[in-house]
Amino acid sequence: MDNKYCNSLTSYSRRKTREVYIGEIPLGGNNPIRVQSMTTVDTMDTIGTVEQTLRMVEAGCEYVRITAPSMKEAQNLENIKSELAKRGCNVPLVADIHFTPNAAELAATIVEKVRVNPGNYADKKRFEEIEYTDETYASELRRIEDKFSPLVEICKSNGTAMRIGTNHGSLSDRIMSRYGDTPLGMVESALEFIRICEKMDYKDLVISMKSSNPQVMVQAYRLLVNRLDHEGLEPYPLHLGVTEAGEAEDGRIKSAVGIGTLLEDGLGDTVRVSLTEEPEVEAPVARIMVDRLIRKSEQKPTTPISNYPINPFDYARRRTNEVANFGGQNVPRVIADFSKVEEVSVKDLKAIGHFYLPELDKWSMNDTGADYIYTGKNPISFMLPNGLKEITDYDTWKHSSDKENIYPLIIDIQQVNELHNSLNFVLVDTDLETESTVKWLSENSNSVAILKSSNTHHAASIRRFVIELMNQDVEVPVVFNQFHSDVSSDELMVHASTDAGTLLVDGMGDGLMISPSGSPTNDTLKLYNQTVFGILQAARTRITKTEYISCPSCGRTLFDLQETTAMIRKRTDHLKGVKIGIMGCIVNGPGEMADADFGYVGSGKGKITLYKGREVVKRGVPSENALDELVELIKDNGMWVEPN
Repeated sequence: MDNKYCNSLTSYSRRKTREVYIGEIPLGGNNPIRVQSMTTVDTMDTIGTVEQTLRMVEAGCEYVRITAPSMKEAQNLENIKSELAKRGCNVPLVADIHFTPNAAELAATIVEKVRVNPGNYADKKRFEEIEYTDETYASELRRIEDKFSPLVEICKSNGTAMRIGTNHGSLSDRIMSRYGDTPLGMVESALEFIRICEKMDYKDLVISMKSSNPQVMVQAYRLLVNRLDHEGLEPYPLHLGVTEAGEAEDGRIKSAVGIGTLLEDGLGDTVRVSLTEEPEVEAPVARIMVDRLIRKSEQKPTTPISNYPINPFDYARRRTNEVANFGGQNVPRVIADFSKVEEVSVKDLKAIGHFYLPELDKWSMNDTGADYIYTGKNPISFMLPNGLKEITDYDTWKHSSDKENIYPLIIDIQQVNELHNSLNFVLVDTDLETESTVKWLSENSNSVAILKSSNTHHAASIRRFVIELMNQDVEVPVVFNQFHSDVSSDELMVHASTDAGTLLVDGMGDGLMISPSGSPTNDTLKLYNQTVFGILQAARTRITKTEYISCPSCGRTLFDLQETTAMIRKRTDHLKGVKIGIMGCIVNGPGEMADADFGYVGSGKGKITLYKGREVVKRGVPSENALDELVELIKDNGMWVEPN
């Protein structure tokens, strides 16, 4: 089987999918990429759900999903739909189903679309390993067909669409036993249900492959497209989303690394950004991702790639030389661009994680301290902290009194007649790159290439250059340099995360640098620095802070997720590399936080269940004591450190 999953690696070309009508708003085909979100109010609160839905539609939602965990919620969808119609709103509704086929069957007669999870629609998850023979496995598939086919018939009869939504964290024990906790397992879980639908001649399907790990999510969607084509199945439209992305900048960055990468691939027909915030906040963030594609579609393609040496379904980092602390086995490095700051002061370095303590006459650095500072033609006049190295323009470096501890950035290789003995940076415009540039890099093993592109499809141009290096066995480390002028903070985070994430999830990249277009404020420099570290963390290439896998809340949630997440973050955000799942209810909890080290899950009114990985450690903990108990659990497992 080949590794094809998209139309082009060097230009934006959207995959053509089957058109599926969801109410009066079609999805896929030649239709625009749709934006959607999910209510967080209790589904039994009809007026609350209706009013929140109206706010979501006003914010840009074209479909609205509502949880229906049992028959009573499924039945109440009728009241919600009726009240929306009275208020002049006919937005298509999607019923979100987990463990209850009878609720799905009822909902399918009321709303325009139902979403089912193959991992728990016909199976129960007990985290057991089961050995299956081919015969017993086939018997299980027949059992699933018997349980699933009534819903398919109802959807056919009522003209109801269906999303088959696989979640990485809730794969069934049966799938896990045969395929493991892998993108292949996610894809096979969906294919089992898709094959049943096609057998019954029902094709009003939308497919999703969600994970809280953007790397896994990207691989699963790509593999799904490949397998659909390989098996001759319909090119069903894709619903894109990163589960439990979190809040604030972390949620935006993680969502953009996953969703943005796939949109760059030309995959995706509807987008839902999951944030631990009010649902009407989600659609505008999704819209930033989608609207940017319009400009990309107008961009002239770069030269096609003839030989693509990367497996898009399995992460492997590009092999590079180790140059100083770049490349090799080193984590990607962060370069802060201060070249447009006329005179850098000691206080300015606080924006990039380096703090001078005058009473102690020493420097301190936090977990997001930049590794290098590029000062261009304006070298720093004071001694830098040990954890920060300076880069200047080549001509400035040549006239420096300290050529050993400062490193040059070469703009024009033709003008070079002297090099640093261990580390030289070379700025490469990948839109203008020539054979002589590649040759120079191959001959100078102590160089690091800083890659920039003015191409609207920024990542495609840089990808093509990196692939050229790989195909010529040039193992120079590369740093991605981005420019984002006149954009909001949300746009900056989404654009930067998309452009860099697209490359990082495929194993390319040994560093990141975001450059300002004009004189930056310290707030701007701080935003750039936090964004770069956030991108590296989301792409799983450099872990520098605590990671929170927090669900976006829904009608099942048993506590205030935003308040609880903030409370947990306040106590634990110094635990570098620790992953904490914060789940509003037991329906999603154990599965969705499968990637977490510890879990905090609502299990009843005022009650919390605590997890270590997938294992329940304490049940029914009163919510007022739960945070202290979580801290003790982290301590008991040797992962606690005292905050500074």
